Amino acid sequence: MGAANVVVTPAAEKFMRRLLRLSEHPAGGFRLTVTPGGCSGLSSSFSLDAEPQDGDAVLDVNGLRVFLPAASAALLDGVTVDFADTPTSSGLRFHDPRQAACGCSSAGAAPPAQASVSLDSLRRISRA
Repeated sequence: MGAANVVVTPAAEKFMRRLLRLSEHPAGGFRLTVTPGGCSGLSSSFSLDAEPQDGDAVLDVNGLRVFLPAASAALLDGVTVDFADTPTSSGLRFHDPRQAACGCSSAGAAPPAQASVSLDSLRRISRA
């Protein structure tokens, strides 16, 4: 299966490569799963896998393999995946130029068209 039109920034690529190097599958790939939900429109998770699963699209980012389940590839089509490290959070961010502004009224709402993957996921992986 071909990959979606997804842009991975150098910062996100560096983050993914670092996690793969530290994983039990350094020659594998970064599997990114997104689903509709959350204030920003996307909820996400990742794993570090030896090989793609059946039906995954494989995105080649300068030799880094990013595995995208079919539904995730469709949701990420046209999206830019970035990495940000701020005083309040660190993780992947998804910028979708087609996404409408967030309609949440909570004071702590994320900026429009962004979602994140928390580094807490890394802690869970390292304990496994």
